[in-house]
Amino acid sequence: MSELEIKDLRVSIEDKQILKGVNLKLRQGEVHAIMGPNGTGKSTLAYTLMGHPSYIINSGEVKFKGRNLLDLSTDERSRLGLFLAFQYPVSIPGVTVANFLRTAVNARRKANNPEDKGIAVPEFRKLLKEKMEMLKMDSSFAGRYLNEGFSGGEKKRAEVLQMAMLEPEIAILDETDSGLDIDALRIVSEGVNLLRSQNIGVLLITHYQRMLNYVKPDVVHIMMGGTIVESGGAELALHLEEHGYDWVREKYEPGFVSAA
Repeated sequence: MSELEIKDLRVSIEDKQILKGVNLKLRQGEVHAIMGPNGTGKSTLAYTLMGHPSYIINSGEVKFKGRNLLDLSTDERSRLGLFLAFQYPVSIPGVTVANFLRTAVNARRKANNPEDKGIAVPEFRKLLKEKMEMLKMDSSFAGRYLNEGFSGGEKKRAEVLQMAMLEPEIAILDETDSGLDIDALRIVSEGVNLLRSQNIGVLLITHYQRMLNYVKPDVVHIMMGGTIVESGGAELALHLEEHGYDWVREKYEPGFVSAA
């Protein structure tokens, strides 16, 4: 079973250190939620794991399937079985969802077997149909240009469909609940739960308890000041919902005094 292990990860951007010693171990099949106030490094962690070039690794390592991810390019990390769902997915005019997914699937197959000639069109259509039916998506979605004119919920469902097609072992969801109304949140969460049942490990970054009402985490981590300061079960997120972050700041930020 695959495992993502982060050890003492320290990361800077534009000469400012953001991550200050992150430690985390996520096994395939588990769901870990990372919560914390704005500016604590949650999205920095997500982009660092996928190899965003703007983030400079100061020290630490990230092990996945026996390899140090930090030595690999972004596409190599993806082909190894890592996936990132963006908070703000970009539009690609002129490229249909189906064509984008077929290209991605072929890239994954080529990585596993350099002699692979690509998935045959009938096989791909059958696979796409199965995944879309599983996620309760209308077949017309496949013919639309990727994220062009999509609502917030449709963009996030497109990300979940990519996960379903690529079948990563570890998926990082960067504030997937951002900008979703309650109906869209429920639909997207149902898709995540379906994939979770197929033994995908999920690192779910969120500000709010509401998504965790649908996607039940095995572990909740609180990030503060560029590091993980508290970890616990699902009840930790409920405690944050009720009490906010002041109690965490009082423990870990010297001199902080709650206004309450």
